Amino acid sequence: MRGTSTEDLTMLHQRMWEIRLFEEAASQLYRDGELPGFIHLSLGQEACAVGACAALRVDDYITSTHRGHGHALAKGADPIRMMAELAGKENGYSSGRAGSMHIADVSVGMLGANGIVGQSAPLACGAAWTAQVKKTGQVALAFFGEGASGAGAVHEAMNIAALWKLPVIFFCEANRYAELSPYETHVPIDSVAGRAAAYGFEGVRVDGSDVLAVRDAVAAAADKARSGGGPTLVEARTHRWHSHYEGDPQLYIAKELRDPEGRTDPIVCFADAMQDRGISRDAIDQAHANAQERIEEAIAMIGKSQSPGPSELLKDVYA
Repeated sequence: MRGTSTEDLTMLHQRMWEIRLFEEAASQLYRDGELPGFIHLSLGQEACAVGACAALRVDDYITSTHRGHGHALAKGADPIRMMAELAGKENGYSSGRAGSMHIADVSVGMLGANGIVGQSAPLACGAAWTAQVKKTGQVALAFFGEGASGAGAVHEAMNIAALWKLPVIFFCEANRYAELSPYETHVPIDSVAGRAAAYGFEGVRVDGSDVLAVRDAVAAAADKARSGGGPTLVEARTHRWHSHYEGDPQLYIAKELRDPEGRTDPIVCFADAMQDRGISRDAIDQAHANAQERIEEAIAMIGKSQSPGPSELLKDVYA
């Protein structure tokens, strides 16, 4: 999906809308008491997930975070099975037993969301090493936030990736906050991408609200990784619109920064860019309608799905 045809661009637009509508539905269902447990949403970060995954092959790998719904959808996961998992239903990805932070679909290269901050990086290195040893030409991309960029596991992963020239991309979604802490209170440099130099590989910084800029940066990193050039650190500056978790009152964020009027909407920006490229409003609206249909189907299936019974308790449990 790296072209600039109408079909390519409208699919990018549709994928961003699928994430937006999925997350908005999850937020409402959570408030209505339909979803158990905590959920962490990626509203406002749609261009990061879609742009990054659009630059990858279907058989490439991604590893995710606790805020992983968008990553999974962008890589091709089924929104019906995802919503069912959030709702604790038997037809979910883990039969409704794992919930939001453990969605995985190996068939599309999505190796899993992860509740342990920073663990996406070493997991991606493992997948990249497998590809390197088998000479499959695959790459692995690790999503993480700027909060995780200070974790020891991330630094260890970057170090070993540089030493072994692993075909891995470290993708930092710098969304301004690590849980409740502003960027400047825990990152001592202006750009996370600057840390790559310490390990001897390239770091690049892109506008995380520009889906094509993200796609191009990741495409270049993927091409380099496949040719034996080793890792790249991509920092995408973005903004999470909702709180760290649904229900977080956001008292750590100034009121004016919570104002929707001051937000940069990556979907609106891309729709404008599509029109500038000569794509009709009808085509843009149809992409939105297609996304809406897919997410409405996922929501409708919740009421038709069964909760897991006692027989499911030991399924896929090996120890």
